Amino acid sequence: MPATMPLHSTTTDGATRPSRPSATGGPGNAAPASPATAAGRTLAVLAAFGPEHASLSLSDISRRTGLSLTTTHRLVGELRQWGALERGPDGRYAIGLRLLELGALAPHGLQLRELALPFLDDLHHATRANIHLAVRDGHDVVYVEALRARGAIRVLSRLGGRWPLHATGTGQVLLAYADPEVQREVLATPLRRFTANTITDVDKLRRVLAEVRRTGVAIAENQLPPAGALAVAVPVRGPGDEVVASLGVTIQREAVKSHALIPVLAATARGISRALGAPSVSTVDPRTVRRTMEPDLI
Repeated sequence: MPATMPLHSTTTDGATRPSRPSATGGPGNAAPASPATAAGRTLAVLAAFGPEHASLSLSDISRRTGLSLTTTHRLVGELRQWGALERGPDGRYAIGLRLLELGALAPHGLQLRELALPFLDDLHHATRANIHLAVRDGHDVVYVEALRARGAIRVLSRLGGRWPLHATGTGQVLLAYADPEVQREVLATPLRRFTANTITDVDKLRRVLAEVRRTGVAIAENQLPPAGALAVAVPVRGPGDEVVASLGVTIQREAVKSHALIPVLAATARGISRALGAPSVSTVDPRTVRRTMEPDLI
């Protein structure tokens, strides 16, 4: 179940894929080039939808894909008939349930989520924090589960949402344990800044990744909005002991010190890893990370 293998050949800036919406809502301002193949045109229609474009008119889809209205109308009709798209009473289109059905077959997607959910639920109750289970897709981290805590800091993450690997705790874990080739690709591309604290310096990111490999923990503070967000993440391993996912919590910085979360987070990751069939589970020794408070969450 190697979640560290990309689902598609992608780059963070979208150079080798159709205009898939970014984590913050859309492709660039430039008009996209029309895909050359039938499959590319069909995928471009699906990729036109995103977090900030969940509902689109026919002309919206045409504009976002670079396809003519005639071609867009034909493809949308075929996708709607198959169940990949749904048409609302207002005539606008949205992603259909047939894609959710297919997504459930992904071994490191919803199947992983189903297996991990009991562990995530326990962690959610123990920490009263926002919980994230994530896998790698190319140069992005994708959330296969996101549990929000009542009264906790509001986060931008959602089920199926994605961010660049360098900008999140879960992403830094996946990047730290990714193949060297993947790391070189990410480090060779411009690192997008989301806040003043987002790591955009290549040398600093290398040091952070080395520390993640040493300790088994990623701690990301104010890397993404909103201000005051603190993320702690650890690896989840699969049948061959490869890192197949990452597990993270996000809290308000003042709510609790990050090191207080490490033991319970690591224990949850070990439980999921055992359920996945990992022959040995790498433990996180809190003594390898500088402690700042007693590990008491209450």
